[in-house]
Amino acid sequence: MPDSSMPDSPDSPHSPQSAVRNPPFAITDVHIHIQPFDQLKPAALEVMRKGAGDRLEFLLALMSDPKLLLTVMDEDGIDRVGMVNYPSPDVMGFSEATNDFAARYAEADPRRLLPYGGVDPHTTVNATRSVEHLLEIGTRVLKIHPCHMRVAANAYTEGLTALSDIYKLCEARGLPVMIHTGTSIFPGARSKYGNPMEIDDVAIDFPDLRIIMAHGGRPLYMNEAFFILRRHANVWLDLSGIPPKRLLEYFPRLSELSRKVLWGTDWPSPGVDRMRTNVNQFLALDLGEKLERAVLETNPRAILP
Repeated sequence: MPDSSMPDSPDSPHSPQSAVRNPPFAITDVHIHIQPFDQLKPAALEVMRKGAGDRLEFLLALMSDPKLLLTVMDEDGIDRVGMVNYPSPDVMGFSEATNDFAARYAEADPRRLLPYGGVDPHTTVNATRSVEHLLEIGTRVLKIHPCHMRVAANAYTEGLTALSDIYKLCEARGLPVMIHTGTSIFPGARSKYGNPMEIDDVAIDFPDLRIIMAHGGRPLYMNEAFFILRRHANVWLDLSGIPPKRLLEYFPRLSELSRKVLWGTDWPSPGVDRMRTNVNQFLALDLGEKLERAVLETNPRAILP
């Protein structure tokens, strides 16, 4: 979840869009938040409440009803979604049970609903076993959230062996790792850990690990993010949390990353009322069908077949 306001939103959080361009793409949104909101700490829930406004009841229903999510996806023309989950007991309140929550939720339509999970390197008893459990329940991506887990993405270089164990097994088993970059507004989050430069060590030390850089360092570290993305073939850019209207301001040389940019919206985080609104604003940039198709369809299929 990003740190500040997102693009202007449509009139209703769950009504069909009108007057939109319908591209012939099977869109995968690699980054939405379907999480057990009943686990949220009061301070984190209050942030969501302020951002959601009159959508809160809808969001609470969404977190327990995959059929509702599938209906919204159909209305918005979204083929598949990656459902971000990760333990963050100190900041967000999520326990390791969030991983099993995602796996159960995805059972409603395993092709379209892709469960993500995480391992907190500070609290896990056995990092290797925790990753193995994620693989057993069908987790498609492992999420590390440095700001919410209060750990640098390269903390293994300072002796946090549990983190290297996580990366090592994910590399060996082909499980992509998504790493949050940029800031966070949630109470207790440590935004100093959001600099993408720390991914440099990870990409060097685990060259076969597929790394998804979430948010491109927004809003402070876009230059660092672009450097890492161009330097390392195994690092992909997830566009979630970046207002599409400002995408080319943040990444003016986006076309140089055309083979490794993944579509994501961060929906339904504060400020993101509709997945489709962000798609429409991205298409309005008129980047050409080749790049649009790569970002919305073929790149996500490559990393999440």
